[in-house]
Amino acid sequence: MNVLVVNAGSSSLKYQLFDTNTETVFAKGICERIGIDGSAIEHKQLVKGLVTSETRPMKNHAQAMSLVVEKLLDKEYGCISSMDEIEAVGHRVVHGGAYFSESVLLTDDVLAKLRLCHDFAPLHTPAHIQGIEGCLAVMPGKPQVLVFDTAFHQTMKPEAYMYALPYELYRDYGVRRYGAHGTSHRFVAGEMLKILGKTEGTRIVTCHIGNGSSISAVKDGKVMDTSMGFTPLAGVEMGTRCGDIDPAIVPFMMEKLNLTPAGVSDLMNKKSGFLGVTSGYSSDSRDLQKAIADGPSNPHHEQAKLAISILKLQLKKYIGAYAAEMNGLDAIVFTAGIGENSTTLREAVLTDLDFLGVDVDKELNAKITRQSNNVKISTDASKVAVYVIPTNEELLIARDTAAIVSAI
Repeated sequence: MNVLVVNAGSSSLKYQLFDTNTETVFAKGICERIGIDGSAIEHKQLVKGLVTSETRPMKNHAQAMSLVVEKLLDKEYGCISSMDEIEAVGHRVVHGGAYFSESVLLTDDVLAKLRLCHDFAPLHTPAHIQGIEGCLAVMPGKPQVLVFDTAFHQTMKPEAYMYALPYELYRDYGVRRYGAHGTSHRFVAGEMLKILGKTEGTRIVTCHIGNGSSISAVKDGKVMDTSMGFTPLAGVEMGTRCGDIDPAIVPFMMEKLNLTPAGVSDLMNKKSGFLGVTSGYSSDSRDLQKAIADGPSNPHHEQAKLAISILKLQLKKYIGAYAAEMNGLDAIVFTAGIGENSTTLREAVLTDLDFLGVDVDKELNAKITRQSNNVKISTDASKVAVYVIPTNEELLIARDTAAIVSAI
């Protein structure tokens, strides 16, 4: 089945066209600056190895989708001859609240429930709805499937997802832990289960480490716990997000810095993490690693070292806590931009976990960056298998879409 996977952001729209029978990607691209001056599209025809980029006006996501279809049908850069060749559309959706515990076929009722999730992801949900409506406008009648980042985490028990706040906040407003990056965690956990050769009796910690980071405890193929919470702000230090802090710091900052609720949210989401600890130097871990490698001659050396050290310690603590929660550990998985590429971070996190039976092959680990395949970086003597597994959320969305549409 040919499935078009769409990931709509507030001013962007990424897409990939899959043949799910062979799991081949025919084309991929991104529309950027939608609704902003200078909007543009980059389109890659992967079969022929062709790339085209151009500036084109896109007032909204419907116009962006029209341009995507135009590129897919283009005689030179396209890969299909008619819209009939696209059999379904799969959408990445960040937050499904407590309404969705699995991927679903789009209906009026599903769209209505998605609108109710606006407050949980105010930056993402409107963009997702615009992307869906754009597809409905350009491809009326095509079945569409929504795949939620929060769905994989819906297997958590109440003691894992509830906060010790007045129960009415949960009952009336849905305040609870939802988690994020669920599609990525589900993909890499699934790959690890294939490697282990079983699902029952398995205990895996999956580490999605990038500009946004989250860690999940996956037992018997189901999530027991996850680091992100009511929003993606919780958990470990990230590029610009602070992760977990003492909540009393919030009113303290509001008073001392004369911040509004919106102002303190902006500070914690956009001005903290790597960026905050380095006093505004950079939110990119690669810049921080360079500052560390440069030594004391680099003015950002000490703060960069501190920022990375904070993340290393937090990851180690989560792995230890989740091992305790699952009563043991069979595997640790690293994925996403930093998890797949930072050899030094992986080594630092895995060092001194020998009490769990972790034994990393340091020489092999040092060679593993930008891999396209799953790589074991633990030794044969290690009681815990440690792997670097490249995530592929788009492929999982395509698979879910094909399965759901085929069952109609």
